[in-house]
Amino acid sequence: MIGRLRLLLPLAWRNLWRNPRRTVITVLVVSVGLWSILVFAVLLSAWSDSSRDTTLKLMTGEGQIHHMGYRDDPTVAHRMAPPAGALAKILTSPAVTDFAPRVRISAIVQSEYKTLPMTLAGVVPTDERRLSVIPTDIAVGHYLDGPRDTGIVLGRNLAKRLKTRVGKRVVVMAQDKDGKLAERAFRVVGLFTANQQTEDEFAFTGIETAQAFTGIGQDISEIVFDAASDETLPGLLSDLRKAAPGLDIQSWKTLAPMAYAVSTFFNEFVMMWLWVMFALMAIGIVNTQLMAVFERTREFGLLQALGMRPRLVLFDVALESGLLIGIGVLFGIVLAVISVHAFPEGIDLGFLGRGAELVGAGRILYPRVNALDFVLYSTIVWGLGVIAALWPARRASKVSPVEAMRRG
Repeated sequence: MIGRLRLLLPLAWRNLWRNPRRTVITVLVVSVGLWSILVFAVLLSAWSDSSRDTTLKLMTGEGQIHHMGYRDDPTVAHRMAPPAGALAKILTSPAVTDFAPRVRISAIVQSEYKTLPMTLAGVVPTDERRLSVIPTDIAVGHYLDGPRDTGIVLGRNLAKRLKTRVGKRVVVMAQDKDGKLAERAFRVVGLFTANQQTEDEFAFTGIETAQAFTGIGQDISEIVFDAASDETLPGLLSDLRKAAPGLDIQSWKTLAPMAYAVSTFFNEFVMMWLWVMFALMAIGIVNTQLMAVFERTREFGLLQALGMRPRLVLFDVALESGLLIGIGVLFGIVLAVISVHAFPEGIDLGFLGRGAELVGAGRILYPRVNALDFVLYSTIVWGLGVIAALWPARRASKVSPVEAMRRG
């Protein structure tokens, strides 16, 4: 087999350049098609990663722990004790990079001019800085100083709707542990920036301040955590559920279904695009190879008359196709890498930024070359291209020497 390959490989390479224009056109078809697949995959992957990271780094984390009834009725009636025993041991183990307790309740905020619904989150600022980007995205003023901070940090858009600003006082009303209305005045110490939905929904104060406000003592509403890696998250969730069977422990895929749906959809969409582009490439590949076969009918007949078996003729034509498509694949990879590295600072979506926020994506996408994806998609395109070229190769192997000579 190796001997035959050594014989046919130089022959196949020379045959490629017997008609340079046709070869160049086929290479362009394959390279542009693969380039579009790879760049499209990179952009969709960047969008998916942006959607996931934006969602997880705002309030979600990679997982959350609640009282069983909290997600259906997010009030202090469905609260839980701080982590202890086996649960605390897992949360402080290397399997968890960071975790943060929160008091998170539905509330009403009232300014001098307007009253609006929102979610009040009592937090430990040092813990939140490791899990969320909100403490670092302060547009005006400052973030909370500690768990006993009595100030409040509002979303920039919420503050605009309330017609309030840093230094002003707002009144927050929420249900306390006895089901009665609790009311307290807070001074606005900072305004954070995020997507519009988060800016409108959340306000932050110290966790001990929120606990005193609702009268729940040391109890909390939720624990947010990040796993050491995506691969260890399922096992971590299983361990946490065994350690605390009476609590509701969910991953970000359940808590943020939109971000998970975006990630899943984009992965499927890349494969759809691959098949569409391959169908277009296959038309060009089969067409050019059939033309080459028809032009070389006499040659194939002569080769068989001289003793070359039909399967070697088929192998020769298939080898030519493999080389031709391989060149196109290499050019496509080079073009895709150049295109991705043309944006080292990311792609600013500009006026599309607000639309991107609807699916949780950030304003800037950071495309990155994924070597595994490039190898996978390139191999698929090359393999399918060779398969598509087998039909012209089979036609060549079926040429009758006598008929070929008669045509010549």
